[in-house]
Amino acid sequence: MKAILRSFLGGLGAIALAACGPVEDPTLFPEYDPASAEPPPAKPAIDFSPTRHLLWGDLHIHTSYSTDAYSMGVKATPDDAYTFTRGGTIEHGAGFAIRIDRPLDFAAVTDHSEYMGAARVDESVVLPFEERSLRERLLNDSPLSMAWVLVKIASNVKGFDNYGDTPQIREIALNAWQLMIDTANDHYEPGVFTTFVGYEWSSMPDEQNLHRNVIYRDDNVPELPFSSLDSENPEDLWDALDRQRAEGKAVMAIPHNGNVSNGLMYDRAQYDGSPMTAAYAAQRMRNEPISEIMQIKGTSDTHPLLSPEDEFADFEIMTSQLSPSGDYSEPRGSYTRDAMRTGIEFAHAEGFNPYRFGVIGSSDSHNASTPVEEDNFSGKLPLMDGTAGLRLGESTLLPESMQRSRKWGAAGLAGVWAQENTRESIFDALLRKETYATSGPRISLRFFGSFDYSADMMESVTLLEQAYARGVPMGGTLSAGGAAEAAPAFALWAAKDPEGANLDRLQVIKGWVDEEGVTHEKIFDVALSDGRKAGANGRVPPVGNTVDVASATYTDSIGATQLRAFWRDPEFDPAQEAFYYARAIEIPTPRWSTFDAMRLKVAAPDPTSLQERAISSAIWYRAE
Repeated sequence: MKAILRSFLGGLGAIALAACGPVEDPTLFPEYDPASAEPPPAKPAIDFSPTRHLLWGDLHIHTSYSTDAYSMGVKATPDDAYTFTRGGTIEHGAGFAIRIDRPLDFAAVTDHSEYMGAARVDESVVLPFEERSLRERLLNDSPLSMAWVLVKIASNVKGFDNYGDTPQIREIALNAWQLMIDTANDHYEPGVFTTFVGYEWSSMPDEQNLHRNVIYRDDNVPELPFSSLDSENPEDLWDALDRQRAEGKAVMAIPHNGNVSNGLMYDRAQYDGSPMTAAYAAQRMRNEPISEIMQIKGTSDTHPLLSPEDEFADFEIMTSQLSPSGDYSEPRGSYTRDAMRTGIEFAHAEGFNPYRFGVIGSSDSHNASTPVEEDNFSGKLPLMDGTAGLRLGESTLLPESMQRSRKWGAAGLAGVWAQENTRESIFDALLRKETYATSGPRISLRFFGSFDYSADMMESVTLLEQAYARGVPMGGTLSAGGAAEAAPAFALWAAKDPEGANLDRLQVIKGWVDEEGVTHEKIFDVALSDGRKAGANGRVPPVGNTVDVASATYTDSIGATQLRAFWRDPEFDPAQEAFYYARAIEIPTPRWSTFDAMRLKVAAPDPTSLQERAISSAIWYRAE
């Protein structure tokens, strides 16, 4: 657990020593009042639908049972996390009330498996917020004092390394794990709100992120989670999950933050450096059918260096490793589009593909919440970014190079197309990869492909029935068969978040491998708002920007409420392995940092606006 904490606390010797008073921060108010806390609102159950419901969820939430969260001032419990995601009010670690704008449909508390719950009950280490609360310190202490709180926490972290595998620690972990199971079961209401039992396996070899969230289909789970204390090798985690699957447990692992893995998450070799094999690829795909690509610590879709022709590649990019030094994370092998290109190279050359996965978003909040709204962002870890003053560096004397929370984003959510709101139906949708990621907005996105679609189906009242019957949805695979002489066609459409911004454009992103085994990618703008057309250079004029930075507002005077397209690949070659996925992009809106700057009455840092988005799982074309 020390590595996780050090990732946020390293380099404290560089703190500038200057004294000043506490910062007036309006985001600290009003103070949380249990008597006025609103319970989750009533929500109707949904019935079975063969053409699927769109369900929104977060499969990556931490509470005070994670050592890093508890050390940083988190007091909230798994019960609080489910109360929040269901739409109820809970207390933030800095002592004010937080509530999500709209309830979610499903959620999972995924506290770190390493020493789960131990910091909460350990009496040998007295943490600063066990002496005085974060709220009291923010209201009364100077930024210098807050910096020294970080120093003290860093020194106390050493005590956590001495836990070891003792009977006492095992008993604490057993109790904490049982609490996770019981709380998930208590909040599970089939048809209305779904919970999953899960945890985070937190491998950090040489401070390089290889974390996975482990999610179970039901409450048939092991006695204790497999943690990185057992092994830091993902292949050992997969072996453990395979053994559990043989015992009748349905389980998957979800990689996240490949962007800070320094190229290890989607490498071209096995963990020990040996060549990949068909058995390795099969085991990986059996255990990791999806990857989390949008969350607070940045987007892992693609990087400008990997996709130089993609004008939207530079979105919420964080490339500093989680090491104390914040070393640069190598993009190659760290992003999912690059991984999918690697996968089709292997399919072409070796006949197997280790990276045929789908995608989701989730938050990675460490405060029992899902802080995905730019105008209501409450941060990831209270001491690091729990208030506007902390997020913008006004309430701490950490040098700007150490203020990594400025790079963090208000993201993300998992969109799942499931027949019912139950554990079984959602888990099965994750397995078949009928999922997508958003950076926070609830953009509705559909994406289907087939060799048997016609354009007139787009106007049919039975569009969905035809799309499923004659093709595959996002996450599916198209085989060459006898129709491969014709190019595949894709039906896709998107609708804006009912409470969010209009849409700029709808795109299809294609990756393919040529006869020489070299991969390529291309972005196709298949639907544009405001009647725009591509110019002679193939570029589409920007949609515009209505953001007023001073007031942190925008207008929906540009863009479209819905976009749709029937698109046939004009460059299809039946001999070339390929993948296609959809991306819906909003018009520019204010970033969370712009809202914070407005509240603190300081200059907003760049970028002042962003274009939020939804990214689908791919549809794969498998050549003969």
